[in-house]
Amino acid sequence: MTQFEDRERAYEARFAHDEELKFKAMARRNRLLGLWAAEKLGRAGDAAEAYAKEVVRADFNEPGDEDVFRKVRGDLGAAGVAVSDEELRLKMRELLVTAAEQLAS
Repeated sequence: MTQFEDRERAYEARFAHDEELKFKAMARRNRLLGLWAAEKLGRAGDAAEAYAKEVVRADFNEPGDEDVFRKVRGDLGAAGVAVSDEELRLKMRELLVTAAEQLAS
């Protein structure tokens, strides 16, 4: 039974580690997305960092990416910045890859 329990603990530890990496990658992706959107909105420096934090916080509203998408989409639309839904979703995917690569290094 000890071998089984050891294997179970190892799987649980691996699962927890993988979930933590996913969380970190998503948070980093959201920060990068916020900085990208802030540039499009004409924000720089502290204003860009503050906006990036708003985007990160938006991800805690509901599971999945839609809360972040709606936040950035709404802010870009309200400012009259022409970015299509497809372009925004593509940027989100690209930045997730970038975030994962940054965490791996």
